[in-house]
Amino acid sequence: MERVSAINPDRVLLGCRERGIEIPQLATDIQLSERMLEDALESGGGLTFTQLQRLARYFNRGVLFYLEPGIPKEEQLYSPQFRTLANQKPKMTPKVRALIQRAERQRDVFLGLREDLGEPAEGIFKPPTMSVTAPGPAGEAAREWLGLERRNTFVTYRKAVEVRGILVFRTNGYAGAWQIPKTDEIEGFCLFDDRCPIIVVKKQESEARQVFTLFHELAHLLLHKSSFIDDQGEMTRKSGVEYEANDFAGHLLAPDSFLDKISLNVKPSDAAGFDDWLRPQRTEWTVSGEVILRRLLDSGKIEQSEYEAYRSWKRKQTFQEESGGTRQYRHREPIHVFGDTFARTVLEALARQRITSTKASRYLDNLKLNDLRQLETYLATH
Repeated sequence: MERVSAINPDRVLLGCRERGIEIPQLATDIQLSERMLEDALESGGGLTFTQLQRLARYFNRGVLFYLEPGIPKEEQLYSPQFRTLANQKPKMTPKVRALIQRAERQRDVFLGLREDLGEPAEGIFKPPTMSVTAPGPAGEAAREWLGLERRNTFVTYRKAVEVRGILVFRTNGYAGAWQIPKTDEIEGFCLFDDRCPIIVVKKQESEARQVFTLFHELAHLLLHKSSFIDDQGEMTRKSGVEYEANDFAGHLLAPDSFLDKISLNVKPSDAAGFDDWLRPQRTEWTVSGEVILRRLLDSGKIEQSEYEAYRSWKRKQTFQEESGGTRQYRHREPIHVFGDTFARTVLEALARQRITSTKASRYLDNLKLNDLRQLETYLATH
């Protein structure tokens, strides 16, 4: 089999530095022998085109990238949005850096498929005009813009955001390309784009926590019109743009009209009973007790001491970690990770023969053919 011998080793080594790995790990990850890879990089032994494709996909690059001479400049390597996040978090892990680039490539796939299907990429995202000086009212206005009902889950919130031209990805709970490790403090990020922004939410043990991250990132897109990456510290800031994003999310999830329906006359005297007291609202809105209490505090309906007592009690609680589960429903995972809009667009392109099954599989987290067919059947009936 003919081999490609003009591979630029400096570009491969650049990718390794970005990922924080060495050649032996790269060889294992792309299913090559270490000797073969080293020979290709050191003495021009070459790789087959299929092997080079695997290497390029691993680093989220095109094949031609590794055949061009020289080392590209940073502005040639990374989008302005990526560089914005990298400046905000200079020490973000190689895994998160790779995830950001992977999300951008999925957006390019999505927009390309839309064009192939005769649906223009321009004008998908049409945000309302909102004042950054009034993030609370902006949050309530955004609720109307999204057309939200009173009862919601992460899935319904997500669909409402996707309808407005924003791709929402949720990272996978399983180790792999689409996971933010549990040990990483990153909660989520957003990539602003005039055509089609992206929000990425870290999978958490609590849906309410994922929901808050979703709307915190939406606030950055609508109010600040820029890209942001947020860890646990940013999600609790009490000033600046992060506080504005939190205020926006709080008002969107628990508007004043909702708070007025909470029965304050049956409020427990002990903060340990607050979660039970607010259980109907927490369940109906998929919102944490802390978010509701924060809104009640800001609205003058509870005292600061009550809010602090709840936070102190909550910090002392321990929760059993959920098991990793099984992959019995592997065919549904692309919906969980990439969302309904993205998955349906890929399958429509496949049905209209704009792409092959191989490409559809690759775009949907490398589904096997049988899982791809199961996904088609599932979406046709839901």
